Amino acid sequence: MKKAFYLLLILAAFMAWRDWNRREIVHPPGVLVPSGPEQTEVAESTPFSLNGYQLTRRARFSIRARVLSREDYRWDTEADVSPMDLALGWGAMSDQAVLDRITISQGTRWYFTQYHLPAPLPDQEIITHSGNMHMIPANQWVLKKLREVRRGDILLLKGYLVDIDHGSGFAWHTSLRRDDTGYGSCEILYLEQIAIEERS
Repeated sequence: MKKAFYLLLILAAFMAWRDWNRREIVHPPGVLVPSGPEQTEVAESTPFSLNGYQLTRRARFSIRARVLSREDYRWDTEADVSPMDLALGWGAMSDQAVLDRITISQGTRWYFTQYHLPAPLPDQEIITHSGNMHMIPANQWVLKKLREVRRGDILLLKGYLVDIDHGSGFAWHTSLRRDDTGYGSCEILYLEQIAIEERS
């Protein structure tokens, strides 16, 4: 009994330490990221393999954005290549004054926003200035840096938007637009470079 108690104590301490290290970074009001993503479509690309999946580059992609939410995945099929989703915001969706009025959550590879009326922003502006992006780390160093990301961080990300296919028939295709919603509207980012801006 005493052993089980100590194990529970250690587990509780670990979870408290993890939550402390993941605590949200709060910024003063104001737009932190004025510009949106940069994207250049790839005319032709040879697929490459990753963990038994075929990835096809669709567009070169870079973004400086604020982290609105982070969700880790371990058990779904997509976790074989994408262990994390980041909900990212830019423009008005990087402004603390706006975000204080929006509840943001993630789950089952989706990103959700809720707010009380009157709306802090028109829905179309929320849609076009934020996105749920599936992260595919290109190497272990990138994966390590992803695991350091906290809500509120300002990130610089560079890589490629990709489509994913598998011999089993599984297919997961990236969005190439910022104004779409619903199924297929998320970006799938093969992440080659990541920088976390200094936290104040």
